[in-house]
Amino acid sequence: MNTSNPTETFLLEAEDLLDQIEAIALEAGQQPADGEAVNRLFRAFHTIKGSGSMFGFDVVAGFTHHVETALDQVRAGTVPVTPPLIGLILAARDQIKRLLEDSANDAPANSAESARIVAALNELVGATAATPGNPISSAPPVVPAAPAATTSWRIGFRPVPGIAASGLNPVLLLDELRGLGSCTVTARLDGVPALESLNAEECHLSWEIVLTTGRDVNAIKDVFIFVDGECELAIERIAERPLAVAPAGRAAACSTSGAIAAVDTPSRPALPLSPPLKSPEGAPRESGAGRKPQTKESSVRVPSARLDRLVNLVGELVMNQSRLTQVASLIDQPDLNVPVEELERLIGEVRDTVLGIRMMPIGTTFARFKRLVHDLSGELAKEIDLVTSGEETELDKTVLDRLGDPLVHLIRNSIDHGIESPDARVLAGKPRRGSLRLTAAHIGSSVVITVQDDGRGLDAQTLRAKAIERKLIAPDAVLSQRELFNLILLPGFSTAKQVTSVSGRGVGMDVVKREIDALGGSLQIASEPGRGTTISATLPLTLAIIDGLLVEIGSDQFIIPMSTVQENVELVPAERGRHNGRNAVAIRGELVPYVYLRETFAIGGAEPELEKIVIVRHGADRVGLVVDRVLGSHQTVIQSLGRFYRDIEVLSGATIMGDGRVALILDLAGLIRVADARAQAALAPRLVQTFSS
Repeated sequence: MNTSNPTETFLLEAEDLLDQIEAIALEAGQQPADGEAVNRLFRAFHTIKGSGSMFGFDVVAGFTHHVETALDQVRAGTVPVTPPLIGLILAARDQIKRLLEDSANDAPANSAESARIVAALNELVGATAATPGNPISSAPPVVPAAPAATTSWRIGFRPVPGIAASGLNPVLLLDELRGLGSCTVTARLDGVPALESLNAEECHLSWEIVLTTGRDVNAIKDVFIFVDGECELAIERIAERPLAVAPAGRAAACSTSGAIAAVDTPSRPALPLSPPLKSPEGAPRESGAGRKPQTKESSVRVPSARLDRLVNLVGELVMNQSRLTQVASLIDQPDLNVPVEELERLIGEVRDTVLGIRMMPIGTTFARFKRLVHDLSGELAKEIDLVTSGEETELDKTVLDRLGDPLVHLIRNSIDHGIESPDARVLAGKPRRGSLRLTAAHIGSSVVITVQDDGRGLDAQTLRAKAIERKLIAPDAVLSQRELFNLILLPGFSTAKQVTSVSGRGVGMDVVKREIDALGGSLQIASEPGRGTTISATLPLTLAIIDGLLVEIGSDQFIIPMSTVQENVELVPAERGRHNGRNAVAIRGELVPYVYLRETFAIGGAEPELEKIVIVRHGADRVGLVVDRVLGSHQTVIQSLGRFYRDIEVLSGATIMGDGRVALILDLAGLIRVADARAQAALAPRLVQTFSS
C-alpha cells in the first residue's frame, strides 16, 4: 500500500482509530464512571468525522456525526453509560469500518444499517430517530444561533505550512467553528513571505477568530482534534454573558504541538501566537511557538510485502556469507580473514536489525480478543472478565498473523465449554463472574502463550467415553491423564451436547493443533475438575532464521531446530532393540523412544559403528532422533520447499549450506506423527498373531 497517498493514509489512520474505539468502548463498559474514557471515545469519532469529510468520505462523516452527537450527551452527563449504549457504540464502529471499505471499493453503502443504528442511538438518548422523511444527512446540521447565555472566545490558529500535503483543509475547520455560534474570522498576513520566496503549495496564513457560543471550550478544542500536531493554537475567553462556561482562572491542557489555553482575560485587539500568551498577571503562558517541542519518535508505515522481501534478501546474504567464509577457509589467504570476519559481523547486525523490525508486541493481537469475549459473553448469557498480561512480549509478524485463528478457537472453547453460567458458578461456590486469562512470556528461545479459565475443567472419564463412542480409541485402550486430555485435539472430537453457533461440530481443537504444529510449536493441556483448564502453546520467536543443529546421515545433511534439542547420547549396537524389541534408550533411568531417521528417509549405505541420538523435546514428550554424525550448530535461513513438496509433513523447509548443498529442516511434530503411525501399523499384525495363537 502506498502510504504517500493522503487517502490511503487516512484509511490507515481510521483503522487505528477504530481499533482504539473498540478498546475504549470495552473499557468504558467495565468502568461506566470513567468520564475520560467517554471523552476519548468522542475525540476518536470526531477525528474520523472531520478527516472523513476532508477526504470525501461524506457518508462516513454524516453517520459518524450522529454517533458523535449521542456521545456529546453522554459526555455532558445527561445520558449514562450502559451496556446497550456500549453495544450500539461497537455496532457503530463496525458500521464505520464497513462504510470505509465500501467507499474505498466503490460499493454501495448499507444505509439501512446506518439508519437502524442511528435510530437506536436516538431512542436511547431521547432524540428523534431518523425516518424515511428525515434521512441521515451526509453533513452535520447547521447549529442555530447561540442563545442569550453565551461566552465569547478569541481563537488564534496558525497551521503548519505543509498542512495541505497531509490532505487537511483549514477552511473546513473555520466552517465548523461557524457551526458553533456567531463567528468573526480575520486572516493575518504577517507570515506571508515575499513574492519571490512564496511557495504556492504551502499555507502561510494564520487566522484570528472571535466566537460567541453557548458551548464550552471543549467543543472548540474538538474542532481542532484531527489537526493536533499540524498547527499552533491558542484559545482565550474574552467576555462572558450570564452563563459561565468554566470556572475563573481554569486553564485547559496543552496539545502536543501548541498550547490550547482557556483563560480569563480582558478583550484585546489581537491574540498573538508568538511570543507566548500572557496571563492576566503578566506571567508568560506556554504556546506552540514559545514551548520547547517534545522529542517524539517518528515512525513510518511499510507494506508487509516489502518487509518480507527485505527478510528474503537478508537470508540470501547470510547464506552467501556462509559460503564465502567456507571458501576463505579453504584457500588459506591471511589477507582475506579480516575482511571476511568484518563482513560476517556486519551481516549479522543487519540480520538482527531486520528481524527486529519484524518483531511486534503480541498486545496488538490480544486487544482484538476483548471484543470477542464481550460478544460471546452476551451471546451465551455468561459474565466473563478477560485478563491479559505479557502484552509487550514480541513475536515475528508472520507468527502473529497466523496465530489469531488458533487463539480465537481456544478462547471460544473456554467460554463455551469451560466457564459455567453465572447461576451454576454460584451453586458451585465460585464468583458469579468467570475469569479468562490470556498471557504471553519468553521462555528460552520460545514464546509461551497460555489460555486459562476458571471453569468446570476437563473430566477425563467423560473424554474417554466420548472418544470410545466416536470410535477414536479402542474400549480397552490404556491412556494416561495427559493422553486423555489430548483426545480433545483429535479431528471430529467434541463434547458439546448440541450444535450451536459457537461449537459442537467437532471442528476447532484439531485445527488449533494443526496450526500450532505448522508454526513449529506445540500444545500442552492441563486441567483440574471444578478448577479450570490451562492450554499452553509454545512457539518459536521467528520463522525466518533459526538456530539449528546440523546432523548428517550418509552424505545427506539435516537441520534440527536448536530450541528443541536437549542433549546428545551415543547409541552402540548392543543397545539396539534391547528393551523388548522397542526402539528406546535408557537415559538416567528414563526410557526415551527414538526414531531411525535413516529408515524414515530411506537412506542407503552402511550404518556407522557408533551412532548418535539427538534427544529433543516436543511438548511434554522426549524423543530421540538417530543420526550418523552431529556436525554442530548452524544458523539456518528457512527456505520454502515449494508447492510440489507441501504435503511432506516431516519437513518444514530447507536451507543452502556454505558448500552449496541443500540441508532439509526437520518438522518434529510431523516426524513424530509419522513415526507413531508406522509403529501402530507395525504393532497391529503382532497383536493379531499373539491373540490368534
